[in-house]
Amino acid sequence: MASEVALKNVDNACETAEEFTRVFYKQVDNSRHLTSKLYLDTGLLVWNGNGINGNDKIQKFLMDLPASNHVLKTLDAQPISENLVANKLTYLIQACGDVTYQNDDVKKPFQQTFLIVAVEGKWKIASDCFRLQVPHSN
Repeated sequence: MASEVALKNVDNACETAEEFTRVFYKQVDNSRHLTSKLYLDTGLLVWNGNGINGNDKIQKFLMDLPASNHVLKTLDAQPISENLVANKLTYLIQACGDVTYQNDDVKKPFQQTFLIVAVEGKWKIASDCFRLQVPHSN
């Protein structure tokens, strides 16, 4: 019985991840001015090593980025034990794909990790880590 519940939780996490990332990337690419509504007021964004705290500052940071087009290639999700997150339904989502930016036709691979929390029936981003996957030079 416990394993059936665990499998159902994983299935729910994966379904939620598909819907959440569909909404997130559509908003970032087409309605970026509304993106901060997806973050907790105290949300954290780490974008290529730049840390930004709070949804107002995150919104300003995102608005300063060039227009983008994200294409998702892989997606994974898992539930986080409610014992670890103050009894709140929380999922860890890993997304990978390609992004192109305005005035740059080169596709750049990216990886993004979200920690999302259910708040009053809506998913909010507690933590978001975005990283372009560019080759490391020594």
